[in-house]
Amino acid sequence: MQLVFLTALGVGGATIVGALLGFVFKNISHKFSDIVLSFAAGVMLCAAVLGLIVPAVEGGGKWGIAVASAGIFCGAFCLNLLDKLVPHLHRLSGADQERHPAETQKLNRVLLFVMAIAIHNLPEGIAAGVGFGTDNNEQALTIAAGIALQNIPEGMVIIGPMLAAGMKPLRTCIVATMTGVVEIFGTFLGYFAVTVSAAVLPFALAFAGGTMLYVISDEMIPETHAHGGERGATYALLVGFCLMLAMI
Repeated sequence: MQLVFLTALGVGGATIVGALLGFVFKNISHKFSDIVLSFAAGVMLCAAVLGLIVPAVEGGGKWGIAVASAGIFCGAFCLNLLDKLVPHLHRLSGADQERHPAETQKLNRVLLFVMAIAIHNLPEGIAAGVGFGTDNNEQALTIAAGIALQNIPEGMVIIGPMLAAGMKPLRTCIVATMTGVVEIFGTFLGYFAVTVSAAVLPFALAFAGGTMLYVISDEMIPETHAHGGERGATYALLVGFCLMLAMI
């Protein structure tokens, strides 16, 4: 339990460290931001497939593929549902802003942005916690380390938009810290979910992997390919994937 607690602090703390670095590099270019996020996507992709989904298939016995597939789709569906309940900042088109003028205010834009980040951080924390249910602490720590590694650049890129929206540095720091706290909560949630019943472990692993795959495909890759730096972003994803592959 102590190991899980320290891991939760490490995973959530990585977001906070990234946020602090974001104050130093708050004026980073779109191209650099896309490369950093693509690297993070590669790390997440490898962790999701090899660290979560493959063990789910292996742990599910003769029904492993079916259980893993169900978990993946359930994880993706749940995150899709959250996306619909909390619209993302970059999806607010001009028409949406006309129908919802309050959402064009700076504070509301920031709140939407922060909620979007929190939505993404929760399943990452769950994935870190679920990994400890395998009784393979070394692999669980590797998954958590990979998630923490991608949390640093993710924390960096959330600072600029909040400062640009007019938030004061102290409040920006507090809000960024809260996104890391969400991940700490997710880690404990994932850990306790699989310790209650070992029978749900394969499904829980695949569920966590599915949420991460959804974030990568629906958010990270489209975002990093939207500003003309597709080639660099693709290679950055491959570098992140291979680095995580070496860690696992």
